[in-house]
Amino acid sequence: MLSRRSLVKNSGAAMMAAKSLVFAAPAAAATATGPTALPVRDQFVTPQFEVCLNNARWHPLSNGARKATEAYLEYKARGVFNQSSLTSPASLAVRASFASLINAHADEIAFVNSTTAGENQVVAALGLTRPATSGPQPNIVTDAMHFEGSLYLYGELKKRGVDVRIVKPRGWAIDKEDVERAVDKNTRLIAVSQVSWINGFTHDAKWLADLAHAHGAKLFLDAVQAAGCMPIDVRASGVDFIASASYKWLMGDFGLGFLFARADVLPTLERTQWSFRQFREMQYHALPGDAPGPFPATFDQLQTAAGHFEVGTYANAVLATLSDSLPWIQRIGVTNIQAHAHQLNSTLRREMPRLGYECITPEDAGASIISFRVKDDAATASRLKKANVDVSLNPGRMRVSPSVYNNESDIQALLSALA
Repeated sequence: MLSRRSLVKNSGAAMMAAKSLVFAAPAAAATATGPTALPVRDQFVTPQFEVCLNNARWHPLSNGARKATEAYLEYKARGVFNQSSLTSPASLAVRASFASLINAHADEIAFVNSTTAGENQVVAALGLTRPATSGPQPNIVTDAMHFEGSLYLYGELKKRGVDVRIVKPRGWAIDKEDVERAVDKNTRLIAVSQVSWINGFTHDAKWLADLAHAHGAKLFLDAVQAAGCMPIDVRASGVDFIASASYKWLMGDFGLGFLFARADVLPTLERTQWSFRQFREMQYHALPGDAPGPFPATFDQLQTAAGHFEVGTYANAVLATLSDSLPWIQRIGVTNIQAHAHQLNSTLRREMPRLGYECITPEDAGASIISFRVKDDAATASRLKKANVDVSLNPGRMRVSPSVYNNESDIQALLSALA
């Protein structure tokens, strides 16, 4: 009878198991000698079907990532489980890849199912879901250009009596002085989108981290529109928490993302959810033949980000996708990806106003998004549909977001459709 259940987390033993894991090898090797010059149209199917300039919505899979996913699905179809632990080698590789992408340590990375899920966990771990019952009231500072789901989160906390301060934009940007005025000695968290999904407005991460720390607060960044298309360095910026889904610029899919929590912050956090992913090993003390000990079991708790925040199984198919896409992104280099998008967007910044579409993206925006005012939503949508050009349209606004497979002809197709 088994009295010991080893989960072997973040260990060399799990890495050795990769040799017996059918889908691990194709995923790791799918694009080992991939291209580095941009654009890379032959690595994606999308250009054959439409002019897709809507990668900030969700990013198409590369051919290599698709093959890695298919290899996993073929393995899963066999019904054979041949790992030596419940922690897959692919998960270790993907965790390490994302950590490398943002200059973090793998122990500072937890898997979460979405950006907003990570943000909710951070707020809870800081004890900010309810107002204080005594003493000074802690507050949260955010801004109106944060993600809509996050604004809903903070709106609900405000209804509970939490002191939530929402900084208003000036035009299409958030002014540093307005943020500074909102922060005080009782601020416990500044939570914003590093890159706004609305128009690509980009916060100065280091400035925000310095501001938060000067007041004894922490900084959370929603990086879903930043990770994979612009450089992120958590060491240089000093950010405390970053969350990002993987289906946008990380070229993964829905249902699996990342939460970074700085190692020296972890011991100060409250654990608010519990799962078998949060301990390395357990020892039963309740069944015949078990070693004596406290009933019913003892646990070797992980002191990592995973040990604080992972609350369930992860999506293995998305892990397979990311095991190809993350190394591929790093081989190309996010600075090259950023420069390529900015070059394409510079044409739009110059030409779109001549067609009556005012640019509403600040010139110092860091990522791949550029947005414009739209005077006639229906006419614009009709022209784009007729030309088979895909961008994101919201009432009164258009968001364009080119990626690694887009070229100047795609930009000209958009301009021609609207001319």
